[in-house]
Amino acid sequence: MAGDRFERHRQPWTSAEIQKLHTLAKKGMALKAIAKALTRSEESVKERVKLDGLSIAKLR
Repeated sequence: MAGDRFERHRQPWTSAEIQKLHTLAKKGMALKAIAKALTRSEESVKERVKLDGLSIAKLR
């Protein structure tokens, strides 16, 4: 499929993934690195971060 860059498009987050996201965010990892670690799009990670009220280190 042409438009699907990510195979797991719109997959629900598992509790394990959410835990990992929280851990990586607390460690101060960048969005791109977190997205890669979770094999999710940056957009997806950004949405989840907002949902969970986390903050992610911004790359300067």
